[in-house]
Amino acid sequence: MLFEQLEHIHARPAPFSTYTALDLWTDPHSSQRMLEFHIDGQTELASRTTAFIDRSVTWLSGLAGLGEGSQLLDLGCGPGLYANRLALTGAEVVGVDFSERSIDYAQSTADSTATPTYVLGNYLDVEVPGTFDVVLLAMYDYCALSPDQRRQLLDRIHGWLRQEGRFVFDVYGTRSLDEREEGVTYARDLMDGFWSDEPYHAFHHTFVYPDEGVVLDKYEIIESNRTRTIYNWLQHFTEAKLHAELHASGLTLDQLFGDLTGAPPDPDPRGFCAVASRRPEAAAVTG
Repeated sequence: MLFEQLEHIHARPAPFSTYTALDLWTDPHSSQRMLEFHIDGQTELASRTTAFIDRSVTWLSGLAGLGEGSQLLDLGCGPGLYANRLALTGAEVVGVDFSERSIDYAQSTADSTATPTYVLGNYLDVEVPGTFDVVLLAMYDYCALSPDQRRQLLDRIHGWLRQEGRFVFDVYGTRSLDEREEGVTYARDLMDGFWSDEPYHAFHHTFVYPDEGVVLDKYEIIESNRTRTIYNWLQHFTEAKLHAELHASGLTLDQLFGDLTGAPPDPDPRGFCAVASRRPEAAAVTG
């Protein structure tokens, strides 16, 4: 019995075969730990550093000409680290996230004179009316979605974008894929009790799928009364692959940058920022 359980724990799953993001971000204990990482300001475990976010907001504001009369949609907004700052430009900001704890924090820390509208829900299916000058998806969120989910999201973004609007997001590059190695770690209370406030045993597997450009960090958490498996999938992109996905949903890849501060692109990037827009010829068909 134990042998079979261990064989199951160590089995190599098919890419994107299971989606567990909701489990991570809605579990009372791990969502609290994630919020702590988000607002730390000095680490990049869940969000970028405060200094990086400040530079991002300055760059985004100039890139899109944000101000009075502008509308921006922040997908996966978390605790409002971008949305609350971007609202101070005068733009009307809508933030969407499926973590109730993060949304509550975002609302509680927003400036009373420039408060975004926050929507609790999964941006893959939650109702968000209106159109926007900018749709933002930060911290490699796009990479955590399966191919079908990415197509679903891009189709939604096509509908949200105004004709001159911009979709701004960042992705992992192929150098990040090349630097990942397969392996497994076991520890009692792995990651300093991140997964539970009760004692637990945990396995962390890293699986690399070079042909698909995918890495999986799989966590098996075994407590006295339950066992959970968390799958953290990460798709890695070339410019050509990203262009093809955008084109299939009526979008075009306009610009590449090194990151979300507008840094120059790296010819062999660990990650990069993309700016996309609606293709004019596709607007009448899918808009």
